[in-house]
Amino acid sequence: MVKRVLVALASGVAGYLIGAFGGGYLIAASAANTHDGSVEAAMTGAFVTGPLLGLVALVVGFVRARPKS
Repeated sequence: MVKRVLVALASGVAGYLIGAFGGGYLIAASAANTHDGSVEAAMTGAFVTGPLLGLVALVVGFVRARPKS
């Protein structure tokens, strides 16, 4: 059970990082906001796409780390 939780946490952290940087990049590349586009990209990555992908990765990591029966 401990291994399963550790795999889930590692997956969640990796998912958050991928979501934060990936989401920030996508917003920076596609946003029409010229005044504070970098702030918009950073906040969207840190508070929207990062947590969403982190949560999805945490659940997937927990499910996939179950013992084979």
